[in-house]
Amino acid sequence: MKVHFIALGGSVMHGLACALAEAGHQVTGSDDKIYNPARSRLMEAGILPEEEGWHPERITEKLDAVILGMHAYEDNPELARALELKVPIYSFPEFIHRMSENKQRIVIAGSYGKTTVTSMIMHVLESVGKKFDFVVGAAIDGFKYNVRLSEDAPLIVIEGDEYLSSRLDKQPKFLRYRGHVVLLNGMAWDHINVFPSEEVYINQFEQLVKRLGKAADVIVNEEDKPLLDLVK
Repeated sequence: MKVHFIALGGSVMHGLACALAEAGHQVTGSDDKIYNPARSRLMEAGILPEEEGWHPERITEKLDAVILGMHAYEDNPELARALELKVPIYSFPEFIHRMSENKQRIVIAGSYGKTTVTSMIMHVLESVGKKFDFVVGAAIDGFKYNVRLSEDAPLIVIEGDEYLSSRLDKQPKFLRYRGHVVLLNGMAWDHINVFPSEEVYINQFEQLVKRLGKAADVIVNEEDKPLLDLVK
C-alpha cells in the first residue's frame, strides 16, 4: 500500500508508520512539529519528512489511504486536498480495524491502567510463543515499536482509548476497534475537554458494551462497582 500520515509525529501514529514501513508498504507523512522519540524512530525507519509543515502536493490520487491524527484539524491543507481527490481517509482506529478484520481483537479499555495491562498481556503472549499483533500507547521493553501488524498473527491486543478517534470522527477510539474480547479495568470521569459531564463520559462505556457482538467476552474489574453495575 501507499499510505500518507497527516500528523505523523503522534506517539502511536509514528509507531504505526514505522510498522507499516517495516512491513514493506510505501509510507509518507507530515507534521508541523516532530519531537523525540518519534523523530529518531522515523529517521531510523527512513520515513522522517525532509521538512516540517503541511504540504498538499504530497497528497495524490495514487495513495491507497490517508491516516488522520488528532493533531490534524478540520482546516488542514493536506486533509482538504485528500477530500478533494476523494482519497480514502481513515482515523487511526478505523485503519487498525481495517488491518485486523480477520483477527481476534482483544481490547483493553478503562480510565486508567490500559498501557500497563496491555503490556502485561503482550509479555505473557510473547513468553509462551503465541503469534500476535498489538497496539499500545507507549514504548514497551522488548518490543521494537508500539504497533505491530502482520499478515499471519491470529489475534491483536489493542489499548482502547476512550478519547476521540480524530477531529472528523468524534467517536471514542475503543468503539472503532469492535473487540471480540474487551477488558474494562476501571472507570473514572476523564477528558473533561470533550466529555463535559460524568454522565456523558460514562455513556461512552455504555455504548462500548451495548455494541459488542453476542459472542463477545467482557472481563470486568469487580472492585469498580460503577463499572460492574454498568456491565450488568
